[in-house]
Amino acid sequence: MENQVVLITGSNGLLGQKLVDLYVSKKNRTVVATGRGQNRNPNTGDYTYVEMDILDPQQIEDVILRHTPNTIIHTAAMTNVDACELDPEACERLNVESVANLVNAANKVGAHFVFVSTDFIFDGENGPYKEEDEPRPLSIYGHSKLRAEQLVRSAGGSWAIARTVLVYGLVADMSRSNIVLWARESLSKGKEINVVDDQYRSPTLAEDLALGCYLIEQQRAEGVFNISGKDQMNIYELVQRVANYFGLTMDNVSRIDSKSLNQPAKRPPVTGFDLTKSRRVLGYEPHSFDEGIRIIYEQFERATI
Repeated sequence: MENQVVLITGSNGLLGQKLVDLYVSKKNRTVVATGRGQNRNPNTGDYTYVEMDILDPQQIEDVILRHTPNTIIHTAAMTNVDACELDPEACERLNVESVANLVNAANKVGAHFVFVSTDFIFDGENGPYKEEDEPRPLSIYGHSKLRAEQLVRSAGGSWAIARTVLVYGLVADMSRSNIVLWARESLSKGKEINVVDDQYRSPTLAEDLALGCYLIEQQRAEGVFNISGKDQMNIYELVQRVANYFGLTMDNVSRIDSKSLNQPAKRPPVTGFDLTKSRRVLGYEPHSFDEGIRIIYEQFERATI
């Protein structure tokens, strides 16, 4: 398959930037990166950046018909779980309506549609989860991603869903935070923080999620795939492992349960994924959590030189 074109939405985000960087390094696809506003990825490799509003069906259709991608990897989303709970209309527009717009345009050019979903489509009572387990979302965010999955499945085209968990990583300008960066910063400044010990996750390095999406695209694989980290831990343990790696103290960290936080959105207590299918079908193998911290540390050191 020569001259395959891959279009990436949300290319200014953490996953979007990692995907662009990965494809630029592989040099085996024509890459069209799309996002809101100007390109914020400092990588000046061989790819095209196009502004595209995922809420504008006409703009989406114009871009997709102009570039006729073979694959669309949709990474853009509203992912702040509490913000979704407080503004369900914005969540619906960004997480559901955008998918309908993109899938319709994708089908017009016969593009393989790769949708990035979440562990929050589950209620957390029976984790870790396999691809075929029945979803029961607890939050507006989880419901929105499940409805988007259903749209993708029913649209009639070629599709894949990459479900992931608690993504962490470092963008070049360090403008976006996540659980690992928050933990490192809070611990290094000696802040008093509350950390839950009753929510279990398998944190996912952004580079690993990008690799999973890349493997799906390369094989034009169809169906649902779990693409996450391989180590399951509670959030307190996650922060503890960050502290251990960087030689920081946990003296100002209070261990609490989820009910104490009074967060707007309910979180599933135990998620994480069974990676058997992704390993067998895609050849996916993620880094360990400690390896992921090391990769972020090395990137952070290079960025601050």
